[in-house]
Amino acid sequence: MSWTDERVELLKKMWGEGQSASQIAKELGGVTRNAVIGKVHRLGLSNRAGSGTTAKVEPKAKPAPKTEAKPKAEAKPKVEAKPKPQEEPVPETRVAVMPPRAKIIPAGQPLPPQPSANEISPEALAKVSEIEKKAKRLSLMELTERTCKWPVGDPATDDFWFCGLPVQAGKPYCEAHVGVAFQPMSARRDRRR
Repeated sequence: MSWTDERVELLKKMWGEGQSASQIAKELGGVTRNAVIGKVHRLGLSNRAGSGTTAKVEPKAKPAPKTEAKPKAEAKPKVEAKPKPQEEPVPETRVAVMPPRAKIIPAGQPLPPQPSANEISPEALAKVSEIEKKAKRLSLMELTERTCKWPVGDPATDDFWFCGLPVQAGKPYCEAHVGVAFQPMSARRDRRR
C-alpha cells in the first residue's frame, strides 16, 4: 500500500474530525492502525488538542433530580459556638547533625597513617618488612590468583608495587600479609582495652 495524495487527504480530514487511528485504518483499507499513527506523526498532525478542527464532544445533559417542595422550617435561634480549646504545641522536630566529612586528600599526596597500622604488633611488622625485601614487586597487570596482592607504597607514585609472593590457600595474600590482614577477633578486642 502506498500513501497517495487522495489517501493522505482523507487521513488528514478524518484525523481532524477526531476519528481514531483504528477507524481511519478501516476506512482506508490495506493499512494498520500503527501505519496511520506513524503517518500522522510524520505529517505533524499528532497534536489534536491544539488544532481548531477537532470535533467537540459535549457531555449529555443530566436530568435535574426530582425534588419535593418541603415546608420552610421556622428559624432556630443561633447558639453561640463554644470556644475552641487551645491547640497543643507542635513538638519540635530535630534535625540530625551529621559529623563533618573526612578531608579528601588529592591524588599524589601521601595518605595519613591509618589507625589499623598503629595496632599491628612489632613482630608482625618485622616479619612483613623481611618478606617485602624478598617480594617480587609486581605491577597490577602481572598479578594472578596465585600471587600476593598486598599493595606497597603510594599508588600515585612510580614506586608502587604488589608483593607477588605465593598466596596462602584460600586467601589473597602471602603468609606474612595474611597475618597482618586477618587478625583473630580476640586479639583485636584485647588490644583495645
